[in-house]
Parts: sequence; structure tokens; C-alpha cells
Amino acid sequence: MEYFVMNNGVRMPMAGIGVFLFTPAEAESAVKTALSDGVRLIDTANAYLNEKAVGRAIKASSVKRSDIFLVSKLWPTVYGSDTAVNDTLRRLDTDYVDLMFLHQPTANWKDGYRQLEKAYREGKIRAIGLSNFPEEMIREALAEMEIKPQMVQVEAHPYFPETALKAMLKPEGIGLMAWYPLGHGDAALLREPVFAELGRKYGKSPAQIILRWHVQSGNVVFPGSRNSEHIRANFAIFDFSLTGEEMAAIAAVDKDKRYYYATPEIVRKYAAMDLDFDAQE
Repeated sequence: MEYFVMNNGVRMPMAGIGVFLFTPAEAESAVKTALSDGVRLIDTANAYLNEKAVGRAIKASSVKRSDIFLVSKLWPTVYGSDTAVNDTLRRLDTDYVDLMFLHQPTANWKDGYRQLEKAYREGKIRAIGLSNFPEEMIREALAEMEIKPQMVQVEAHPYFPETALKAMLKPEGIGLMAWYPLGHGDAALLREPVFAELGRKYGKSPAQIILRWHVQSGNVVFPGSRNSEHIRANFAIFDFSLTGEEMAAIAAVDKDKRYYYATPEIVRKYAAMDLDFDAQE
């Protein structure tokens, strides 16, 4: 495993597993498999409604909690709640979370950020993150909040590498977690000739080449899979390295193409989407 060192000195694995759109049963099974195969980064969220299942999988494993890097995210409807962090810890059945994000950039995000700052000072979270926040709001957080964020989580892949955002984050020591790391499963991306060519050279699949590109670009990846063989394959990316020439060839496929747009209407919908986080298995 390779690691990203955050601006507060906390080390984070560069690859893990995410459980977005997993049922509780699927999340519990996938996390158990991942942990048994050596994966140590797990990404969930209030809104995924599977935090309890993730907590059960961690408890059932033989892996020490201190060896697991656990990530969750607060949903906008609890940004103003004094108990949001504690409620998340209770569902995960843990004393702390290694990284906690604000999940969406809604109008009340500063209330949520202050809750994260308080939890950070109390040792309940080890790092603060912003998920789906645009560059201008990240700059606002840097200018106005007391504790600098350690990580952002955004869509990023070879078709949309977030080059400008990463240039802004780098001097601040802020890392990037890439969701849709394989381009939302876009077959056109996976069929790009450069990935097939490099796959033949290294004995890897196009997906493994892309995930390796992410890691060498400094991106933390957490692809989700319910299939144990795919879970293993997603982490078989640390036994080879791409050359500078090969990284440049991959950079050439940048199409400035993203698959998700956080329109004001969508963000307002999130702000009103009151989910029952405790009504999960």
C-alpha cells in the first residue's frame, strides 16, 4: 500500500473500498471481504444508509480498529445538529472516524463545518473533508474556518482529471479522493487504446491501469464492488509503476468530460432530503 500524508500529518491509504448504493447486507459482505484481503480504507456516509453494516463488518474482522482508515460523511440535514457526529459514531460502533466529510455544499455548510471542527478538537475525527464542494467554496473554507480541511472528494478520472483544482489544493497540502474513478463505468473510457496497450505491457486490465494512474497522480481511490474477485483486482495495482511517458500518454485522453453536475436545483433538493439514518439494518 502507498499512503497520502495529510496537512495534519495523518497518513491515509491511497486505495480502499466504497459502499455507495450498497444495501446493508452487500456493504457488510464487501467490507468483510476487503478487510480479509488487506484493504484498510473504507468509505461510507450517512446517506448511504449502511453505516451500521460497515460497523458490524469492522467488528467481525480480525483487523484492529487502529489499522483501519474509516471515512464517513455528514448529510446536509444534520449540519446544524449538535449530535450529528456522535450519531454517526454510534451507528458505526466506533469511538472515532479517521476522516469525516460534509457531503454536499448546501447553504448551511458552515454550521456543519463548525461541528467537524469541534469533533476534531475532541478527537472524534482525525481529519476534515469537503465532498462535492466547488473550488470557490473550498477557498472560502480556507479563508474563514479555523481548521484547514485535509481532503476533498470529487469526481475525477482520466476524462476529467481535475487538474486546476489539484493545482489549487497542492500548496495547502489538501488531498483529493476521486469518485467515479473509472468514469462511471463509461465503456468508451475503458476502451481507450492507451489502457489496452499498457494493460498488455503490465499484464493488467484497463481498469487496473486507470486506478494505478490515479495513485501515481496523487489521488486516493475507493472503487466499490460487490464481487470478491473484483475487490481483489482493484487493489492489485501496487506491483508496477507507470513511466512518466505513460502518465503523459494517459493525460492526453483528458476530454474535460464529467458525469455529474451539482446544479443549484440539485443542491437545494439535497438540503431538503431528510433521511432516517437510524432506520437501517
